[in-house]
Amino acid sequence: MRAVWSGAISFGLVNVPVKAYTAVEDHDISFHQVHDADGGRIRYQRTCEVCGKKVDYQNIDKAYSEGDDTIILSAEELKELPAAEDKEIEVLQFVPADQVDPIMFERSYFLEPEEKSPKSYLLLRQTLQDTDRVAIVQFSLRNKTRLGALRVRDKVLLLQGMLWADEVREVEFAGTKSRAKIGEKELKLSAALVEQYASDFTPEEFEDEYQVELRELIDAKLEAGDTLDTDATEGKAAPDGAAEADDDAEVIDLMEALKSSLDRKAGGSGSGEKSTSSAKKSGSSSKSGSGSSGGSGSKKSTSKKTSTSSKKTSGSASKSA
Repeated sequence: MRAVWSGAISFGLVNVPVKAYTAVEDHDISFHQVHDADGGRIRYQRTCEVCGKKVDYQNIDKAYSEGDDTIILSAEELKELPAAEDKEIEVLQFVPADQVDPIMFERSYFLEPEEKSPKSYLLLRQTLQDTDRVAIVQFSLRNKTRLGALRVRDKVLLLQGMLWADEVREVEFAGTKSRAKIGEKELKLSAALVEQYASDFTPEEFEDEYQVELRELIDAKLEAGDTLDTDATEGKAAPDGAAEADDDAEVIDLMEALKSSLDRKAGGSGSGEKSTSSAKKSGSSSKSGSGSSGGSGSKKSTSKKTSTSSKKTSGSASKSA
């Protein structure tokens, strides 16, 4: 694991040096988008809606809209706002564990003690266990001041990010205020049903069937060779994956026109040999499967990796991607 934060827990005059590691990971298979006609990757770029130009990240400010007014905030202005100390997890309170509503919990982080001096870490861990309390803390992560809870899990200090009080919605549903009477027989039957399902919670007993079957589907397509060449799906895009601007496209077209004019002016067998050589290269490229920007006729042969699925049309191959 790679540490996402390093600093110290601070309570009173005690400092506990720690490193933070993300405690959970998403097991969902991640997709990206492709063009259904040829399997090419879909890319997005930052474009100004006023001038229509692409905008580099360093030229982007933040803004907030309220009614008809938009307020622009520069990076310098945002830096002047008060924030929690970057390298400190400040303990604010020690509270009974049952007073913290689970709805407030966000992402969790494992805290690792410094190997050279773990005593203060062990002291804090033992104190939290003996008192059955959690530490309410404040810390800064990714330029945001955050609230958190510090507790013990399997001998490790766990930092759980928390929502601020005004981020939890208050709710009232009309049905919850109903005065409908619940009979004793209904309660007994309901309790009996609960007993039938009663068990101790074991997380490993539960499986994400959708992700399992999705993995099986992907593996089956890989085994059958029902795939596209990854490099081919990326075509001849710019290094940042964005399409070239219209002006650039016009320059390229102009250069091609000039080259064609020079070749035609030169004439003779040299240009014919060049055309033949170019055609041969194009043909061998199509057979090897390295091309990606041709029409639908060449796409079928360039994108497929194996012969097992070469009979499929380019349209169906793109759909499977």
